[in-house]
Amino acid sequence: MTISTAEIAVPDSAMARAVTQLVRDTETDLLFNHSSRVFLWAALTGKRRSLPYDAELLYVGAMFHDMGLTKSHASSDLRFEVDSANAARAFLESYDVPERDVEDVWTAIALHTTPGVPQHMRPTIALVTAGVEMDVLGIGYHDFTPEQRAHVCDHHPRGDNFKENIIGAFAEGMSARPLTTFGTVNADVLALKNPADFKRQNFCSIILGSDWEI
Repeated sequence: MTISTAEIAVPDSAMARAVTQLVRDTETDLLFNHSSRVFLWAALTGKRRSLPYDAELLYVGAMFHDMGLTKSHASSDLRFEVDSANAARAFLESYDVPERDVEDVWTAIALHTTPGVPQHMRPTIALVTAGVEMDVLGIGYHDFTPEQRAHVCDHHPRGDNFKENIIGAFAEGMSARPLTTFGTVNADVLALKNPADFKRQNFCSIILGSDWEI
């Protein structure tokens, strides 16, 4: 599938096809289409910024970035981003991808909800976050032409009420491990969706209540 407005094509290697099938079989339509759009926004951003990036690695990073929200890849004690990154690492290692590339994809996924850091790192890392921020937060929305936005969403629809539905998907994937959201944007999700059960931890309270005397 080619996005003709910017000549962006989804990688079609054996590894990329395996990624597509795995994510399609594992994630909901909501997350699959979201992840697919993340790749396209990321690739379009890389093209616009003239960043040299590996499309296959970028695709793996984008497609795996929410895998930790699924029951089959969720742990009880790790941030969902780390579960997602670990799943991508295992997949890439099965294809003998060089460790430097594996680390880039792992870091891209692990940091995709950490504002202010990824954009200063290597292209795979920076662009995965840029794609996520565009699709979820609308950051950079007007950097894309109306034709680009329409074409991407025609191929991978946002569906009805994507904003509410994606927040719901985040909450569902994190509600059983609320402590993993400490210090992250994920705490905002549980505060909104589970206000009766979720108690937000406070960084300053932890400092002041530690065992240190002073």
